[in-house]
Amino acid sequence: MLVLIARYQAKAGQGDAVEATLHQMAPIVKADESGCLLYQVHRGRDDRDRFVLVEHYADQAALHAHRAPPHFQRLIMNTIVPMLERREPELYDLVIA
Repeated sequence: MLVLIARYQAKAGQGDAVEATLHQMAPIVKADESGCLLYQVHRGRDDRDRFVLVEHYADQAALHAHRAPPHFQRLIMNTIVPMLERREPELYDLVIA
């Protein structure tokens, strides 16, 4: 299993807008991406403009499938990314579940 940890640092004051857009993304991922086994979003308690996304994919192909559809381009690349100071994706292999 492939694990993606994505850290987002939104521009000052953009956290609510980022969260609202992620609320649009999550049900689409759940409904349309069978290879995405987990899609969680966490928001910083001390920094409300900080997010950590934890995503589990069946394999590399499932991760590629996640990034390909129009909803990813529209919601993540075109809406969220312009609101971010930083976007730091990291890939891991699940070792112990």
